[in-house]
Formats: sequence, C-alpha cells, structure tokens
Amino acid sequence: MNQDHFDIDSSEPRGSTFDFKGFLFKALNLWKLVLLSIGVALVVAYLINVRKENVYQLGSLISVESDQNPFFTANTSISFNWGGVSGKVGKIMTSINTRRHNELVVDSLQYYMRYLVEGKYRKVDVYTAAPFKFSIDKTQGQLLSQPIGIRFLDNEQFEVFADFTSEQKSVQRYADKAKYNVTVPLGAFSQTFRFGDSIKLPFLNGVITSRAGKRIIPNTEFFVQFLNFDGVVYSYQRAVKINPYSRSSSVLSLTMAGTNKAKIVDYLNATTAILSKTELERKNLYATNTIKFIDSSLNAVNDNLKDVTDEMNAFRKQNKVFDVNEEMTELSGKLRQLDVQKETEQSKLDYLNSLETYLRTKTDYTNIAAPTSVGIQEGNILSSVGKITALAIERQSLEYTTKEGNILFKDLDRQINAEKNVLLETIDATRTTIGIYLSSINNKIAKFEAELSELPEEQQEYLKIERKMNISQEAYDVYLDKRSEAAIVKAANVSDISVIDEAKDIGNPPIGPNKSLNYMMALMIGFFTPMFLIFIIYLLDHTIHGSDEVEQLSNIPILGLVGKYNYKNNLVVYEKPKSAVAESFRAIRSSLQFIYKKQGVSDKGRTLMITSSVSGEGKTFCSINMATVYALSGKKTILLGLDLRKPKIFGDFNITNDKGVVNYLIEESALEEVKFTTHIENLDIIPSGPVPPNPSELLMSDSMRSLISQLRETYDIIVLDTPPLGLVTDALELAQFADASIFMVRLDYTKKGMLSLINAKYKAGEVKNISFVLNFYKHKTNHNYGYGYGYGYGYGYGYGVYGNAYHENDKQSMWKRFRQFLKRI
Repeated sequence: MNQDHFDIDSSEPRGSTFDFKGFLFKALNLWKLVLLSIGVALVVAYLINVRKENVYQLGSLISVESDQNPFFTANTSISFNWGGVSGKVGKIMTSINTRRHNELVVDSLQYYMRYLVEGKYRKVDVYTAAPFKFSIDKTQGQLLSQPIGIRFLDNEQFEVFADFTSEQKSVQRYADKAKYNVTVPLGAFSQTFRFGDSIKLPFLNGVITSRAGKRIIPNTEFFVQFLNFDGVVYSYQRAVKINPYSRSSSVLSLTMAGTNKAKIVDYLNATTAILSKTELERKNLYATNTIKFIDSSLNAVNDNLKDVTDEMNAFRKQNKVFDVNEEMTELSGKLRQLDVQKETEQSKLDYLNSLETYLRTKTDYTNIAAPTSVGIQEGNILSSVGKITALAIERQSLEYTTKEGNILFKDLDRQINAEKNVLLETIDATRTTIGIYLSSINNKIAKFEAELSELPEEQQEYLKIERKMNISQEAYDVYLDKRSEAAIVKAANVSDISVIDEAKDIGNPPIGPNKSLNYMMALMIGFFTPMFLIFIIYLLDHTIHGSDEVEQLSNIPILGLVGKYNYKNNLVVYEKPKSAVAESFRAIRSSLQFIYKKQGVSDKGRTLMITSSVSGEGKTFCSINMATVYALSGKKTILLGLDLRKPKIFGDFNITNDKGVVNYLIEESALEEVKFTTHIENLDIIPSGPVPPNPSELLMSDSMRSLISQLRETYDIIVLDTPPLGLVTDALELAQFADASIFMVRLDYTKKGMLSLINAKYKAGEVKNISFVLNFYKHKTNHNYGYGYGYGYGYGYGYGVYGNAYHENDKQSMWKRFRQFLKRI
C-alpha cells in the first residue's frame, strides 16, 4: 500500500513571515472600529478648534544706521567716538531677546495686568477694549493669578468681588517685584466703590477710572488679573522674532504672534521705542561723562571766581582807586597770558593724573571724559581713550546677552588691557612734556613778577588780585563754552535705530490655529491608532484564522472546510441533511474516497483516524458526522471511541458509557457486548467505556490490533475518534491502524505552534496519510477568495459559502438575528 496519498512538496514550510495580506483582511474586518476611531478623533479636533483663540501675526521694520551728529564738524573742539554699523545689527538682534530689554517693555506697558471678560469657553483678554482703566499702586501688593471681578452698578459706582477658598494668598508689589503672602477674607467678598476712589484692599490696590470713549453698561462684569512679573517677561522674551529684511541689509523685520492684535501692536512699538532710547543713552554715554566732568570743573572755577571777586571788592573798599602806568599795565597783561597758559597746562596735568588713577583703580571704563574737554589734542591719547571707551561700552552691552566666562569677554578684556597699557605710556610721556612747558612758564612768570616788585605794595596787591580774577574769569568762560558745545552735541544727537514701518493693525487675518491641519492630524491619528493596535494584536495573535495561514505554515494538504453551525447536538448531518455543514462533510467524504483509491485500499475495512492538537477543536463532532455521512451513503460503519481519557461520543446516541473499548481490551467483555446499534441506519458505535489507569498501554496491546482486524472484516468504514495529538501520545499509537488521518484545525482557536508539532510528526513518519480539516470556517475570516486546495477544499468552500439553498428554513428570533449581526461586525 502506498502511504503517501498526495505528492506533497518535501520542502520545508515557508515559515511565519509577516502576512501583509492577512493583516489587511484583519483590518478590513474591523473597518467599523477604524471608522469609529476616525469619527472620535474628528470630534476631538472640532472641540479643540472651537475652543482655541485665533492667533494673529503683525510686524514692523526698523533701520540700524550710524547717524552722525549734524553739529559735529571739523571745527568742533570736543570730539566723540560714534562707532559704526559693523556688528551693531547683530547686537540689536540679540538685545531684543534679552531679559533686561523685555523687563523694560513689560513694565512700561504693564502687561502683567490683564483685563478679562467671560467668554463662551474661557475668560478672554480684552485689553484696551475694557470700558475702565485700573491705575496700579505699585507700592502695594496685587493678588496673583486669581481674577478679581469688577461689576458695574451704574455710571458712578462699581463692585469689586471675589471668592477665596483659603485665607492666605500670594501678592506681588510691582515697584520692587517682591512677592509675599497676605490674609484675605475667606469665602465670597464684595465691596462697592466709586470711580476715582482709592482702592486699598489686602489683595487689590489702585484706582479705577472710566476709559475715554467707552460706554459703561450697568450690570456688566469684567475681571482684572495680575500675573507674576518674571513669568510674563519670560513669556515675551522669545515672542518677538527679529530677522534681516534682506541679505546684507541694516533693515530689520520684527514680527510677533499672539491672540490680541492691539497688544501685539503696542508691544512691537514699545520694543522699538525703548530699544531706540537705550541705544541713544549708550551712544551719549561718552558725551554725558564729559559734561559731568566739565560741570565739576566749572563749579570749582566758579567758586574760585567768586572768592577772587569778593577779594577785589574788599580791596577796593579799603584802598582808593589809583592808576597804573602803561608799562606796568603791559607787563601785567603778559603775566595774565602766562597765568592762563599755566592754568591750561595745569588742567591738562590734573586730567592726566586723574585719568591714570582711574585706569589703574577702576574696571569700568565707560565713565571716561573726553580729553579735548581740557584742551588735550594729543592724537595718541584721543585715539586710545576713544578705543577704550568703545570697547568698554561693547563689553557692557555684551553682559546683557552673553554668559560670564564666554571667550568674547576674554577677547575684549585683552584688547582693553592692550590699549590701556599704550595709553598709560602716552600719559607719562605727555605729562613729562607738560611739566617741561610748565617750568618754562613759571620761569617767565618769576621774571615778570620781579619787575613788578618795584611798584608800591598796594599796586602789587591790586595787580595780583586782578590777575587771579582775570584767570578765573577766562577759565570759567572756557569751561562754559565747552559745556555748551558738549550739550549742543548731545542734544542734537540721534539714535542709530529709526522706525521705517511701525506696527499697525490693518485687519490682518489670523494665522492660526491651523484648523485644517488639526483635522488632518485627527484623521491620521484616528486612522493609524486603530491600525497600529490591530497590527500589534495581529503580531501577538498566535491563533490560526484562515486557510492561507495553514498553507503557509504546513505542507500538509487541506481536505475540506466545515462551517460554524449552532445546533443542539453533534448529529447535524443526520438531523439537518440539507445544511451547509452536512454538505461539507459529504465533500470531505468524496475527497477521502479519492485518497483511498490512490492508496489502493480495498473497499472493505477502511479506517479513518480523526485527531487534533488539543481538546475543543471539533474532533468528536467531526468523528460523529463523518461516521454518519458514510452510514447514510449505505456503508456499514462503526464509530470507535478511543479517547479513553475523556469519553464523549456516547451522549448523542442515548447510550451509556458503562461498557466500551476498555472492557474489551482488558478482556472483560466480548466485542458484541460493547458494540451498540444506533438509531442511524448502518451505524454502530463502540464507546470508550470506563476511564482506565493505563490508556496508552491498552491501545498498544495485542487486543487492540485484534479488535481492528475483526472490525475490518465486518465493516466498510471504521472511524477512530482518538485523543488530541498535542496532549498525549495515544493517537500516535493508533496511527498504525489508520488508512487515512484527519487533523482538525479550528479557526480562531488552534495555535500556530501546533502545526509545527504535526509537521514534525509527519516529517518523522510517525503519522501518514494525514490531511487538515478546517473547522468553524467563516467566509470573511479566510484570506483567499478565488481558489481552493484540491477537490475537497473547493467543494467544501462552494457549499459552505454559496450553499444557502441547502439550508432548511429555520425560523430565528429577532434577538438571535441581532446577536449574529453583532458577531458579524
């Protein structure tokens, strides 16, 4: 007898590679879940969109130039270092995002206070649209975070109300930005005030006035909310985006996005104004220091002039007026010129001494006065002082934008020290030159004073006082002229930052939220989330769901399909002969007939073993119905219950399990005593009998071989209902008696790993002539729609799916139909 009933490919099964087609059909089966997920995601996106405030973006343009003072000419005696555009654009771009700059802007606009009104989904910031204005008392604390209600009673009065859940609340004093706790009244609070009254509460301090041009409607409610100053500054610190308007351009574009266009406009314009003011102050720093130095010198000269004038007046009161001859007058004029020269050179010397002390003792070199303010025209000194001052201002600006320890600081400090060393050497050389010149002047003065000593004592005193007065007056006039010149230069100075196009609300449409993008994201999330879950479930699912998975995992052929059919017992073929399940078993019978003929098995005494991997896969159901379908075809059939551990087949035939195969194998009863005739024509049954302690040994005994031999002589078909192959080895012992074997695979139940077990048994030759029968087959579960696996598979497929004409007209209740509908989805 040829054992191999089909020409089976001897190659290994293709393995458990990912089945994209199976995953696709799995997803298609759950299309309603995917659709529901998309619907939920779109609803969530809609709820988010309707609750989001519109976001607007506005901008302005500024220019960064190195503007020269129109009063600064070649004839101006006091010169200043104006710098240039190089590097200034980058500094301005960095300065706008510094904390110090944004603190000035936020403080000037008081953006730590918000005017709110109750909206549909949240409290909305109405800014200047509120019909009132709250003037903050910065010296007192204001309640943080919790909105304080303002209810208008009429055009004269309003009510302040709040509800406190705790007695301790945090407030902030905006004068010094200090935060501390205060005690507030617990529960609901309300108090009436008049417009213009000073509000002095533990949590609110200031004055509320009506805003010009706004109408107050009685019984309307607004809210005032105060925010942490540092938190507000932090939120605005990166809000303004600044970029060059074009490549290699000194024009900068400032843009800012937010929910209130009026606040954006004010913030951008305030940013530009404060930035321009700050830059002008830095630009004027050199001139300001020079004016301070001249003022201090001017005060000293003024005091000296007053003292000399008083001395002259006192002298004239005490002495009569007298005339000095022409020669002495000329000599006195020469002395006066020498005294002026000496005073000028002494001022230079004092300036150089002060400058040296300053350079050696100070680290901040931004307060150096211009050397030209005392008449120093030495080019090296002017150049060095200008460079040191410019570098010091640059370093000071860098402190606001760069962390200490940066390599940029080291580079600037190196340049400052180099220039300082050069300047100190130049000061020594210049001081020596001035000293020599002063000695010469002193010699000339001594010579002329010796000539004047011949005059009377009163005339000498008069001339001395007159000389001092003239010197003081001339020094005073010189300093006064220089101060006026410096003040004119400073007043006429302009900022390097100018506004080209200020921020303005011209009806800009919102730039966000991007509702279309939100819906698109919701669509993607709603689709891919369930798909991902299905993918994970599919990967973790180790059960067999379709015939293609069986084909992929094993080379053993599929003999047929048996659909799911809910019925009260296992006698479906006998009691429902027109059902699709009955047709499926007939298809399997036809396929077995082909196998038997190919194997050369005689028509008498054919055996059919039915087994499975585990319990619950339909092995007994298949055994009973295969025996029934053969019996109904006129074949003398016997069903042999060989599952000695878990007997089942007796219940459907209304017989007991008191006697059976076990009794025969232990030689307790004869064959006729354990054999029962059923109500189905041509079908006999031998139940398992009592559960023995050694089922495997009994099935291996000679009595078992003798039993099969006797049955072969009497019956045409012998159906062996065996134990599960994956749990015990009993079925392997019985495989030697089987002309054909059926391995039951229950879809959505049998594990894929069990096919590896039967593949190994088949490859080792422990089981032969074996085929698969797929139980609980559902059309939508299978992944292959257009073809079958041979005659039996194709026939069973056709009747299982398209065989509704063979169904008997069973009446089903509405509830049962609804349950079946739920199972289908």
